[in-house]
Amino acid sequence: MSMNRRSLIGAAGLALTTPALRGAEAADTPKSTAKAPAPPVTKILAQWILSSSYDTLPDPVRREGVRSFLNWVGVAIGGSHHETVDVAVSALQPFSGPPQAGLFGRTERFDIMNAAFLNGVASHIFDFDDTHLKTIIHPAGPVASAILAYAEIKPVSGKDFLDALVVGIETECRIGNAVYPNHYDAGWHITGTCGPFGAAAAAGKLMGLTEQQMVYALGLAASQPVGLRESFGSMNKSFNPGRAASNGLFAAILASKGYTSSDGMIEAKRGWANTISTKQDWSEITDGLGTRYESALNTYKPFACGIVMHPTIDAAIQIRDADHVAPEDIKRVDLKVHPLVLELTGKTAPKTGLEGKFSIYHAAAVAFVEGAGGEKQFSDRAVNDPRVVALRQKVVPVITPGIDAAQVDMMVTLNDGRTVHRRIEHAIGSVEKPMSDQQLEAKFADLAAGVLPEAQAKRVMQLCWSLPELKDAGDVTRAGVQGA
Repeated sequence: MSMNRRSLIGAAGLALTTPALRGAEAADTPKSTAKAPAPPVTKILAQWILSSSYDTLPDPVRREGVRSFLNWVGVAIGGSHHETVDVAVSALQPFSGPPQAGLFGRTERFDIMNAAFLNGVASHIFDFDDTHLKTIIHPAGPVASAILAYAEIKPVSGKDFLDALVVGIETECRIGNAVYPNHYDAGWHITGTCGPFGAAAAAGKLMGLTEQQMVYALGLAASQPVGLRESFGSMNKSFNPGRAASNGLFAAILASKGYTSSDGMIEAKRGWANTISTKQDWSEITDGLGTRYESALNTYKPFACGIVMHPTIDAAIQIRDADHVAPEDIKRVDLKVHPLVLELTGKTAPKTGLEGKFSIYHAAAVAFVEGAGGEKQFSDRAVNDPRVVALRQKVVPVITPGIDAAQVDMMVTLNDGRTVHRRIEHAIGSVEKPMSDQQLEAKFADLAAGVLPEAQAKRVMQLCWSLPELKDAGDVTRAGVQGA
């Protein structure tokens, strides 16, 4: 279905108690640099979360919500038997509560907190999940993992589920906008820090929280940021969205019983935004609520790796296929890139598939060797393929002014002296070149292959597309477990 997403883009701190301390504060903070009091962001957001309904969502936003859900289910199924998930299941199973909710692609059942965590881990371990490019948040993982676990113990209609999913994605992305890039540059994994807000908002909405309870839920989410960028390339990275899901669900459940928090946990002087970022743009959270949807800007990865490597893979595959360049003909691959590319994906000699997802050298090499960038190209096998190892030593990325993080300028020098050039302005999977429904279905089928029988995978896919018509959204999980 075609969509016009572009059309949708459209408080003071506590008083100190002694004169000496007041004087010290005045000396440390000149009046000329004092910030204006923040608006009541937490309350404004809580009011909007509760006011949203399926009927108020524009059609393209609903459609993108369904696409986000389909993509998330596919990557959760695909990652369900990764070693990381096996380890987590083994570690947590002896301590799990009642078997309330299932795991995609597996037979085990867990209490909803652990199920939310484990499905969140599975959906992120391949680094193949959705991306809000303005913040590099992976929105669906924390939100969908939380509310689908909840939907297994409390039946939720597909329409209500979709509304909650959109509201949760909107909440976490708007909060991320308010602090990005400073917060991310400091080393925080923004999916883990903003994800609890999205999960709490979505779960709290399905629970029917009052406005005050929703304020408490957001406040409790603010107290649970998780994830540091140092974890990238290890199992720990997928821990972050998984934990964000369970943290947000935890916050909503506590708030539903009257567990209190500050009313201004997002915006207060010593609240979330001021504590973990040097940038706070409150308008990014409050402006255009209900009319401008960040969730309409969600994107889906055609390649199973860090998003900043996608232009390079796109360029390499184009040169390989259109210009008939064989790996053994390549003498050197020069890349002009944005600084973030080397900062995030500068691993020169990855040894595991997880490390390869953060190596621009591997990404370029494997794209030339195998003509693809799917999960198979970021496996331990691919990272240690002698042909890939040899070629990645010929890849030379250079930080270049004027190159955006979403771009690459590639020059391939061949052994016979010829050169081939590609400049990618917008890689496939971007807002400007979105994946089609058919491409998302092909991605889903490829991820499910070997995990679920083909007929079962197709049934789950159809349930995802039919989400607004479902009487019980929990049917999606029940259809997606092994043996269903």
